[in-house]
Amino acid sequence: MERKPHFFRRELPPREVSPTPVAVLLVAVLLLNALLYLYLSKFHRSLGRAESDPSLCPFGYFKLGAVKNCSPWLSCEAINREVRKLKCVGEGAVKKVFLSEWKENKVVLSQLTNSELKEDFLHGLKMLKALQSKHVVRLLGYCEQQFTILTEYHPLGSLRGLNETLNIPRYKGMNTWHRRLMLAIDYVSIIRYLHSSPLGTLVMCDSNDLDKVLSQYLLSSDFHILVNDLDALPLVNKSAGKLVKCGHRELQGEFVAPEQRWPYGEEMPFEDDLMPPYDEKTDIWKIPDVSNFFLGHVEGSDIVRLHLFDIHAACKKQDPAERPSAQEVLDTYRKVLTLLIREAAMPGTREML
Repeated sequence: MERKPHFFRRELPPREVSPTPVAVLLVAVLLLNALLYLYLSKFHRSLGRAESDPSLCPFGYFKLGAVKNCSPWLSCEAINREVRKLKCVGEGAVKKVFLSEWKENKVVLSQLTNSELKEDFLHGLKMLKALQSKHVVRLLGYCEQQFTILTEYHPLGSLRGLNETLNIPRYKGMNTWHRRLMLAIDYVSIIRYLHSSPLGTLVMCDSNDLDKVLSQYLLSSDFHILVNDLDALPLVNKSAGKLVKCGHRELQGEFVAPEQRWPYGEEMPFEDDLMPPYDEKTDIWKIPDVSNFFLGHVEGSDIVRLHLFDIHAACKKQDPAERPSAQEVLDTYRKVLTLLIREAAMPGTREML
């Protein structure tokens, strides 16, 4: 009798399954996202330039350079005795500015030049004292009797020289869309701080053209922006019906907001008493133009402009009430920065996949 062959299934030993490249790359992506999250969290804490700064001294005190202890603001006597003028480095309508020296530290001494503008000078001093924060140049001392203010020295100077600074070999590595967008975020952070300051809603009135705006701010050695000139900073109080006018002369040009221009046409001569006042939304109108300067024409800056197109269009609304707040602009800028950093980080991972 013919036997039928018995078929049986042979159990193969379990095979070790090594992690697939996809799984490894998935872990890499997760790690990359985690690192990116940590970086951005740290970045926003510093970039946002929070008003509360643990390194700042109590009101009425300062510290300079590597010194750990806080010193009281210098008095008239201390300024006259301890501060030595080196050279004049600038002069405006209100004051003359001298590079000076105090205890082997470079400092800036500002003195009133036009007695008719002493109220503007004293207003700037009042603002400087009240608004000390990471957004504002550090006050070191003052003498009201002699109309003198002493502040920290920043060798990179005002923002008017930004492009020249970025062309210096030492700083060329900073000339990127990323760093330039960070400067724009600094600028909007300052506007947001002024609009919600401890004193109330303040309007940056010394801003009738781009060059004037840039002259009001300093570039620090660690590439942050500080507001330096606070002479023209009136207060808006909408609940009390208090609006502002930036000066008593007619303002013209596309840089200033529509509500800052004479509304009654060329056939009617300008009269300050007939000029309607306005609010802080004039600062919002100017943000796109100032940011456009910051972004420059480096690789990637046009992509940034594309992402900011909608918020900038909103800033240019003819009706001030329809423009976003400085906080909304700042939030959008930060979101765009986060998005672009993530997009810059991910292409390499996608290529690995």
